[in-house]
Amino acid sequence: MESYVKSLEEESIRDNFSIIYELLDEMMDFGIPQITDEKILKEYITQKSFTLEEFIGKSMMSKSNAYNKKTNHSRASIPPSTLTNSINWRSPGIIYKKNEAYLDVIESIDMLINSKGQMLNSEIFGKIQLKSYLSGMPELILGLNEKFIQGGIASINGDNILKNDSTNNGINNNRNKIDVEDVKFHQCVRLSKFESDKKISFIPPDGEFELMSYRVHSNNLKPLFLIDYKFKNHSNTRLEIMIKITSNFKNKIIANKVQIKIPVPDEIDSPKYHYNKGSIKYLPDESVILWKFNKIEGGKTYVMIAELLLPSINNEDSYKLENFKKKPVKVNFEMQGFVTSGLQVTYLKINEPKLNYQSYPYVRYITKSGDYAIRVK
Repeated sequence: MESYVKSLEEESIRDNFSIIYELLDEMMDFGIPQITDEKILKEYITQKSFTLEEFIGKSMMSKSNAYNKKTNHSRASIPPSTLTNSINWRSPGIIYKKNEAYLDVIESIDMLINSKGQMLNSEIFGKIQLKSYLSGMPELILGLNEKFIQGGIASINGDNILKNDSTNNGINNNRNKIDVEDVKFHQCVRLSKFESDKKISFIPPDGEFELMSYRVHSNNLKPLFLIDYKFKNHSNTRLEIMIKITSNFKNKIIANKVQIKIPVPDEIDSPKYHYNKGSIKYLPDESVILWKFNKIEGGKTYVMIAELLLPSINNEDSYKLENFKKKPVKVNFEMQGFVTSGLQVTYLKINEPKLNYQSYPYVRYITKSGDYAIRVK
C-alpha cells in the first residue's frame, strides 16, 4: 500500500479508498492470500493514486491538503504476462546492457550490557538483500559457509530442516554455539533444492528484494563497545559525568556513524565538555548529550568529561538526580566488511542458459546497531 500512497495514514487511506480496496481484492481470493509482490500488483492495478505530501516547517510538521496525482502506468490495461507464467514474480523479456547483481548481508544487533561490561542479552536480526539487474531468466545459486548452515539453521519457513550444532562465531572462539531461528526465504527459492544439497537456488525477481531473513540468539557474543561511566555530584549544584568508550573489535575494522547518547537530568544549564575526538551536542528535548564520531577504529579508547550546572534544589529533592542514571547509554553504529553471526557467502553463480552473458556479482557485509544499550547503574 505504501508503494501506491507513500504514507499510510488516515487521510491518505480515505482519499485512496478505491485503490486500496482493489489491492486487497487482487491480493486475496476467498480470503486466501495469492499475490503480495508489489511489482506484480502494479501490473494488475494501473489506476491513479494520490500521495500525501508532507512539509517540515521551522517548528512543526504540517500536512499539505494538496495531493499529487501519480499514474503508475500510462499504457492501456492488458492482462499481465505473469498471470499464466509458472514464474509469476518475474516478467520475461528483461534486457540490461550490463548484467550485475549486488548482494548485501546485513545484520542488526540488539544488545543489553550491564555497568560491569557484561552482556545480559543479545539478538542478531539478519537479512540477505539482492539487487538484480540481469537479463532474461537467470538461474542463481548462492552458497553459504558450511559451519553456518550445519551449525545454525534449524527451520526454514517454519519447517524443521537441519539439526543445530556448534559453529564458529565471527567474534568468538569455536566452542561457542550459535542458534539460527526464524529463517525465511523469498518465494523464488527452491526449498527442495536446499533440502537436498544445502544450496540456495532461485530465479530472482527484477530489481531489489529480500532473499532471506533470519534471527540469531546468543549469550556468548562479546560487546562491540565497552562503556566506562563515572558520575560526581558537587553539592547538588554541579554534576560531572565521565564517559570512556572502547572499541572492542579488531583494529582492521572501522565503525562508521557512531553516536553515543548519554542521559542527563532535565533542565541542565551551561554544559561544558572536555573530549579528545568527535563532536558534542546537548539535546534538551531528549535530555541526552550526543557524542558523535565519523568513524572509530578497533582497539581505540576515547574519553569525554561533561560539567553540568543544575537549577537550585533542596537536599530533600536530591534523590531526583539519581533517576536519570536509570536510563541506559545508547550506542548507534555501522560497520562494513564483516557480520557477527559468522555467515559467509562462499559463492554466487549466475547462469542464463539462453543468453549466456557475462555477469558481475558483488557481495558486501554490513553490521549495524539495533537497540544497543549499556546500563550505567
